[in-house]
Amino acid sequence: MIRGDAFAPASAMVFAAGLGTRMRPITDTTPKPLVQVADRALIDHALDRLAQAGVERAVVNVHWLADQIERHVKTRSAPRIIVSDERAKLLDQGGGVAKALPHLGSGPFYICNTDAIWLEGPRSNLRRLAQAWDPEKMDALLLVAATATSVGVDWPGDFDMHADGRLTKRQERMVAPFVYSGFGIIKPDAFASDERDVFPLGPILFEAAARGRLYGLRLEGVWLHVGTPDAIEDAERTFQRSVL
Repeated sequence: MIRGDAFAPASAMVFAAGLGTRMRPITDTTPKPLVQVADRALIDHALDRLAQAGVERAVVNVHWLADQIERHVKTRSAPRIIVSDERAKLLDQGGGVAKALPHLGSGPFYICNTDAIWLEGPRSNLRRLAQAWDPEKMDALLLVAATATSVGVDWPGDFDMHADGRLTKRQERMVAPFVYSGFGIIKPDAFASDERDVFPLGPILFEAAARGRLYGLRLEGVWLHVGTPDAIEDAERTFQRSVL
């Protein structure tokens, strides 16, 4: 989709099928995408951002406590939700995208983790991401956040970023300055050519980085990773401070 002189993906893949093991015991009875932060379910924080960016349809995959997620997303009017059912087999993120390709269309689309939320800066980060997208040189463009200033980051970062925006994978025993925010734009090609049912997303991104075709855009605002029960409290405090 084109708005003005900027490309804007019309569709998004929203990952909501994971088991949420690090969030136990909460996720024994509540799927992680429905965990509440700042009076909103995590999945609604993500879907709200996508709707504000003009996304028309979002494919939401479900597996663990799938009925709860299906009931919840039926209450939304924007974006239009398509449920991709993985109850029989959890396909990992790469396999989940491959299954959903018929609904995502032939063009680049957003990818979206539901445990990734942020306090927005002066401009919409997803619109900035769409404006920065360049299919001639990119296979994927990731929204990345500063490792040191993000909330809930308990690992040594994911990527280094070159001056031109190219991302390279963190070297072993090193701390990388940027973490993957859980949002990005990606082409469908890599998923369509993989014949496996179950496969992860990470190697696809790292292979693109090795080819010099993985780029990053730094998030404006404060990024919060909500992956554990303690991280819920940290995120709540961050939201509370933002309204003082």
